Amino acid sequence: MENNGGKVFGVLILTVVAFCGGIIFGRNISPVSNGTMSFNSSKSVNIDLFWDVWNVLEDKYVEEKKVSEEDRVYGAIKGLVDSYGDPATIFLTPQETQDFNDLNSGKYFEGIGAELGYSEGSIIVVSPLDGSPAKAAGIRPGDYILSVDDYEVKAGDNIYEIVEKIRGESGSTVKLRVLHKGELEPVEIEIERGEITVPSMTLTYVGDKKDIAFIDIARFTESSLETWNNKWDEVVQDIDSKNVNKVLIDLRGNPGGYFDAGIYAADDFLDIGKVISQQQDGKGNIQSFDATKGGRLLGKKVVVLVDEGSASASEIFAGALQQNGVATIVGTKTYGKGTAQSIVDLSAGASLHITVLKWLLPDGSWLNTENSITPDVEVENSVADFIQGIDKQYNEALVLINK
Repeated sequence: MENNGGKVFGVLILTVVAFCGGIIFGRNISPVSNGTMSFNSSKSVNIDLFWDVWNVLEDKYVEEKKVSEEDRVYGAIKGLVDSYGDPATIFLTPQETQDFNDLNSGKYFEGIGAELGYSEGSIIVVSPLDGSPAKAAGIRPGDYILSVDDYEVKAGDNIYEIVEKIRGESGSTVKLRVLHKGELEPVEIEIERGEITVPSMTLTYVGDKKDIAFIDIARFTESSLETWNNKWDEVVQDIDSKNVNKVLIDLRGNPGGYFDAGIYAADDFLDIGKVISQQQDGKGNIQSFDATKGGRLLGKKVVVLVDEGSASASEIFAGALQQNGVATIVGTKTYGKGTAQSIVDLSAGASLHITVLKWLLPDGSWLNTENSITPDVEVENSVADFIQGIDKQYNEALVLINK
């Protein structure tokens, strides 16, 4: 959706592909004569100390050419952004912005194919992508990343810096030391990078009678919201044409995307007037998003699969169906990503992702790490299941939808 000149996303998770490092600053600040820089009509800040440090480093640092002026500006901006303590508020360089846009369009990338996020300040794997080198090598959801090649990951490291270290050309290798969720000893995993592409959603028909519509939604983004909605419409029309009454939806590893895409899809399962979600701004104003379409999939038996890799718009979707009593949720607790970022386009192709809204569930509670989506039926795939290729969550969902 659009908000204050920028697209509002819920994506915190960064796919480890060929990102390029560095942050660029695009805010318009006007200097005044006394060393104070004016931000707007009501705020000002004295930055003499900043220039004092800048000048001392420029004059006295032993390796004069090691850091360019551009690098110093980027570093200063990184410090400014980090001071907010919000991992979802970030600056992206023009190249990073292009990579982000390409990712949402499903284009090819070179990398390991894993989505990274934060957990209590540590960098974790939210989910390896299906068919990715990361998944094939044994990377699992919830893995803590302890080191990348010879670099030891530290608390407070910027996720983009870690992405930059992991990224690389297809055919090259990267060595990760990770701690699997629930285990005590870390393991070292070498991964050969490859080409990555992920469709936003796929539809198949499963079960002995092929009477279950299985929708695997990888993300709630495409090149545009309209494109994503059109793809969803095609899925709904196909299900309607097959006249099936059971719908199984897989949101595991789905990092989210457009808030409006989650609303659009959830609307098809709900009666007119039912609350899908709410948004709260910084002043406490709340806007409600209610079902308006009449529900093209209303009355179907619905089961939704989630895990700790389900975040943002996927949680909005799952929470709406769960709290309105139209779906059974199966799996493990979700990520808890309940804020929206406005994407502001800046000069030279850079962008600013800034947190502007909180997302509320239909009952009015704030979706966050302490209040994520708890499945109605909790099923966890064990390490042994992962190794053997057994999906207990999917199998349980099939049992439930056929009852």
